[in-house]
Amino acid sequence: MTLLHTILAFAVVLGVLIVVHELGHYLVARWCGVKVLRFSIGMGKVIWSRRFGPDQTEWAVSVLPLGGYVKMLDARESDDPIAPQDAQREFTSQSVWRRIAIVAAGPIANFLLAIAVFAGLYVHGIPEPAAKLRAPAEQTAAYQAGLRGGEHVLAVNGEPVQVWNDLRWSLMQAIVDHRAVTLDVTAADNPQASYSVQLPVNGISTDELETDFLGKLGLQVARPLPLLGKVIPDGPAQRAGLQEGDLIVAIDGQAVSDGLALVEAIQHAPGQRLALDVRRNGQALALHITPEPVEQKGQVIGRIKVEVPMMPEMVSAGVNPLAALVKGAVKTWDTSIMTLKMVGKMIVGEVSWKNVTGPITIADYAGQTARIGLVSYLSFIAFVSISLGVMNLLPIPVLDGGHLLYYAVEVLTGRPVSERVAAIAQRAGIGVLMTLMLVAVFNDINRLVS
Repeated sequence: MTLLHTILAFAVVLGVLIVVHELGHYLVARWCGVKVLRFSIGMGKVIWSRRFGPDQTEWAVSVLPLGGYVKMLDARESDDPIAPQDAQREFTSQSVWRRIAIVAAGPIANFLLAIAVFAGLYVHGIPEPAAKLRAPAEQTAAYQAGLRGGEHVLAVNGEPVQVWNDLRWSLMQAIVDHRAVTLDVTAADNPQASYSVQLPVNGISTDELETDFLGKLGLQVARPLPLLGKVIPDGPAQRAGLQEGDLIVAIDGQAVSDGLALVEAIQHAPGQRLALDVRRNGQALALHITPEPVEQKGQVIGRIKVEVPMMPEMVSAGVNPLAALVKGAVKTWDTSIMTLKMVGKMIVGEVSWKNVTGPITIADYAGQTARIGLVSYLSFIAFVSISLGVMNLLPIPVLDGGHLLYYAVEVLTGRPVSERVAAIAQRAGIGVLMTLMLVAVFNDINRLVS
């Protein structure tokens, strides 16, 4: 069922993004008066089609699902003479600015989709963890900066932070730009007092941005106190005398800061007798417990069969539609710039090509986000739509960006790129795309294996 769920989630993502992209080309082509012969979802052999509209445009589904295209009336691709009544509706006879508009409309449609999705989510309100910090481990950058846990991050380099993802995004941008980081935080024991700390991030490379780089810095989201929930009958917790509502203060004399620390301590001690310092209704108790060994993913961990609260403090604040549109546009712009920067750093060797992902990884993420919930899934669609828009604007022949490069040359020189040069560039572009696809698939398979 998980595999089927992933396939369906991926199919929806792919279908939505392809349809939106190609609709951009189609609508602007029609607006410019160009005759559209075929609108295809997928590439290669047509397996289903119907004709609609005054031009009897063929709406088709083709065998290869990774892509789509809009076929317009084009003298370069037609063996038969173009009918006189259609001469003015042929693509190459249009002005260079109309051709630019038609080609650019696909990526622009992807950006507009992302803005619309983000805006809708901002209006609805996205429940996200608050930017409140857990106690960092010693020797981490957060500890060296003077953070001890319980602080609430207000801003990064002067930019306001509301939720955990804002903090992560701001730090990513600072690391990519090689900028120093200043955090404005509230005091853990006095939320009304705030101060600034310098967070050393020079130990994080751009290659590590897809990993838990926040954890490496010592930044983790704050968790609730280790206050026990439901105690399962006949488990180690009940046999030890633990009750719902008990606060675990320490294990073997070591203070327990939160629910996650409690779970980790129990998991790391299968079959070991542990001394618990417990507070119940204001009274201190000393109990002992032996976590039962349980095998999980090839490892033996400890379990005591009790519910432990792990959900961090959540923030969900919707905004009015106009403000949401502005926030959606800013988010789309920032994400696009970040994507371009990462591509540039890959080209110059600052970022590993292992970060290039293909359809297998995208499908996996589609399935994961769909299982998490609609908000995560829609956010994923928006981010992939931005990536598709940016990648299509790269000046690689075959892609929209390659055609825009031709038209830019035509604007500057006053004449179109010669067919011979275009043909050579086309072959080179196909080679580049094939190489990128092979790298992406190799990385996908390597991720699955490792």
